Amino acid sequence: DGILVVDTCSTNGVFIGAMRVERAVVPSKTELRIGRTTVRIDDGSHIHVELTPENELGGLKGHTPAMRRLFAQVRKVAQSDVPVLLGGESGTGKELFARAVHDLGRRANGPFVIVDCASLTPTLVASELFGHEKGSFTGADRQHVGAFELGNGGTVFLDEIGELPEELQPKLLGVLERRRFRRLGGKSEIEVDVRVITATNRALKAEVNEGRFRLDLYYRIAVVRLAVPALRERPEDIPVLAAHFLAQMGQTADIGE
Repeated sequence: DGILVVDTCSTNGVFIGAMRVERAVVPSKTELRIGRTTVRIDDGSHIHVELTPENELGGLKGHTPAMRRLFAQVRKVAQSDVPVLLGGESGTGKELFARAVHDLGRRANGPFVIVDCASLTPTLVASELFGHEKGSFTGADRQHVGAFELGNGGTVFLDEIGELPEELQPKLLGVLERRRFRRLGGKSEIEVDVRVITATNRALKAEVNEGRFRLDLYYRIAVVRLAVPALRERPEDIPVLAAHFLAQMGQTADIGE
């Protein structure tokens, strides 16, 4: 019915006349004002989008074009070691996509370590990521090996990366750049070889614009960005998922559209 315009949390906003828009379907020839720039958008040429022929990938299921396109992207990105940022609402299966990237890549036989940045205090996040030495802080009664050390040769999945405390963001950036770190309270550096996959349900670019998330860290983790659609955006997949969950419970049923 038109061209979808989405403002991905820009600083200056997107305007049509005097009206600011965040998401709208507009006709061809519409003029948008972005800061001091006016852009006219026209219909483009048709393009071919790669879709996988299968309706599942690892533990993921879906036969809609949106999911099959995402499956194709996962297969492609799994063949390299570039960092991946998975965006999407809570409950959309971002962890399953992260595991699929791991399982389809050259690190499949290595560890897959998960850190939920939203469920830990700032001190515990640092310890979970990098580990700590005995006596490094109150309650540290023994040495603890962190996720980056545990994930050596495999993948570290940082869930809800948008919740990472600001004081830890420079340290994480340093680890991603140098591939080495120190445990909390440690003196010697530890070298690691890990692939980093992150996920967030936040609009991370907006967090950058508002100064709550480092721009350089964002570009380091978001070399490839994959958007995981919510189920309401692909309702045709509901029968497939319902049948899958029924089968897991030992039930069989024909589920119509």
